[in-house]
Amino acid sequence: MLNFTDVAIRRGPRVLFSGASFSLFRGEKVGITGENGSGKSSLLSLVRGELQPDAGSFDMPSQLAVAHVSQELLATDQAAIEFVLDGDAELRALERSIAAAEEAHDGLRIGELHARYAAAGGYDARARAGRLMHGLGFSSTDETRPVRAFSGGWRVRLNVAQALMCRSDLLLLDEPTNHLDLDAILWLENWLREYQGTLLLIAHDREFLDRVTDRIVNLEHGKAQAYRGNYAAFEEQRASELALQSAMYARQQREIKHMESFVERFRAKASKARQAQSRLKALERMQRIAPAHVDSQFEFSFAPPDKLPRPLLALDGQAASYGGPPVLEQVSFTLAPGDRLALLGRNGAGKSTCMKLLAGELRALAGERTEARDLRIGYFAQHQLEQLLPAESALQHLRRLGGTRAARQTEQELRDYLAGFGFRGDRVFEPVAPFSGGEKARLVLALVAYLRPNLMLLDEPTNHLDLEMRQALTVALQEYEGAMVLVSHDRHLLRTVADQFYVVHGGAVAPFDGDLDDYARWLSNGAGAVGQAEAAASSTEVETAQTRKQRKRDEAERRNRLSPLRAEVSRWERELELLSRERAEIEAELAAPGLYDEAGKDSLQDLLARQGRLAQRVQKAEAAWLEAGEKLEAATS
Repeated sequence: MLNFTDVAIRRGPRVLFSGASFSLFRGEKVGITGENGSGKSSLLSLVRGELQPDAGSFDMPSQLAVAHVSQELLATDQAAIEFVLDGDAELRALERSIAAAEEAHDGLRIGELHARYAAAGGYDARARAGRLMHGLGFSSTDETRPVRAFSGGWRVRLNVAQALMCRSDLLLLDEPTNHLDLDAILWLENWLREYQGTLLLIAHDREFLDRVTDRIVNLEHGKAQAYRGNYAAFEEQRASELALQSAMYARQQREIKHMESFVERFRAKASKARQAQSRLKALERMQRIAPAHVDSQFEFSFAPPDKLPRPLLALDGQAASYGGPPVLEQVSFTLAPGDRLALLGRNGAGKSTCMKLLAGELRALAGERTEARDLRIGYFAQHQLEQLLPAESALQHLRRLGGTRAARQTEQELRDYLAGFGFRGDRVFEPVAPFSGGEKARLVLALVAYLRPNLMLLDEPTNHLDLEMRQALTVALQEYEGAMVLVSHDRHLLRTVADQFYVVHGGAVAPFDGDLDDYARWLSNGAGAVGQAEAAASSTEVETAQTRKQRKRDEAERRNRLSPLRAEVSRWERELELLSRERAEIEAELAAPGLYDEAGKDSLQDLLARQGRLAQRVQKAEAAWLEAGEKLEAATS
């Protein structure tokens, strides 16, 4: 259906890719992957006929109905549903022909056109457009609102709805999930799986790619290569290819050991809760795919915070609004080092409002906020990308915002740090004004991480990031020692990083006892008609002064009761980590070939004895840790 023969595409003097030869067939769902700037969008432009290959040839049938998402949407007074209906060009053409025939009083022509209109699904078109809008998060009242009344993100959704409205043979989607929340992503995922035509999709959400695509075209190092299967299958194939390169083998083994340590540490901690089991499976998958990313240009970590007070931050019965009725009420959190929370909820439910409350950027209407003396918050939000100074370089931003630590470090040390986030060579000296959204997001993450926060608040950190950077961020967050609260529609990140979910719904923030699959079912059942968050919201009542005072006493007593239990759990976790390091050192010594010669016999016996004693210590420490964890779980239930 689509034939690429030795295709090369340039951007100015730079070759994006060359020698691309592959065929894509009718009905295939193809994911196009590669780092930012590798030529993914240019490949779609080639298919749309907006670009011509600089070398080679591209062929496709001339009669294909092609749909794509427009990058711009003019602010007009047209009703939203009418804009979506414009996506079905054939129906709109038939409507114009019917109007012309009626004006001419041509009865025969009118009958013929109405028959064609019915055959094309014209009488169901408005209902179909309404379903598309509803699936993408619009309400029924939004259908008649003018396009100009919607914000930029919602206009992008209108563009997506219009593209889906087209009865196309070939659908081209360039990062359609960027402006969607999780429930809209789940709906789009199901819609695309049922789509009968051929799909070319650019996305940086690995779980979305896994569930939708059956083929991957990967662009890297100036080449384009097609792989059978979804993104997970591509990662495994790529890992096998890289394993054949001797230069990559040693680094692969380090990455595998690195991920194995995460899996083993979490395996001991995993309770019977569905989220714990879900995260364990996700971590085990990360262990398998780690070798596929060993040549990534991104490699960084979040340095240990200078201090880790316990608790870091407590919100008690806080409420927030933007001048009108409260958006959130009775928000209560107690965050301690090691806590890993993720907020779920529909667009507009108040997730970002909750993050602003935690960050202290939004003044609470009611309730109390208690900060540890050494609290240091690292807050990543989309508006911070806009606050970068256009004329300053990445290096200048780091020097200006990095405080005394940056002032003490040499230029080379700062450049080495920025290199882990993909800023290499002269790129660190260039003004940020022309940077892409992904580059700006990487820079803000670098600035946040550099300050060594002990509480990390990440509001949609993966927007604009490509798959390699998302993978690097996921691994870095696994090692982070402070507390973290995350808002994201990237399910892979949520599964592998979050230990506990909260749902923001109906003005309340309540724990969600389940995993992301349970959350998807909760959404499909009416977003919590009998769900936990709504129950929490409906049970919120106006407190008297006496009941408020009693509640605060009870909560203070509860914190005092839980504090030593949490400290005991942390103590045994630290002990297990030290024992794990000692075990790794012994295993490394046992791997030395010379140890098994006659001269090394005594050393070998000594190491084996140490290994045996260590195994007993690990067993005792694990038993003590499990006992402490059970006491803490019983006290919190």
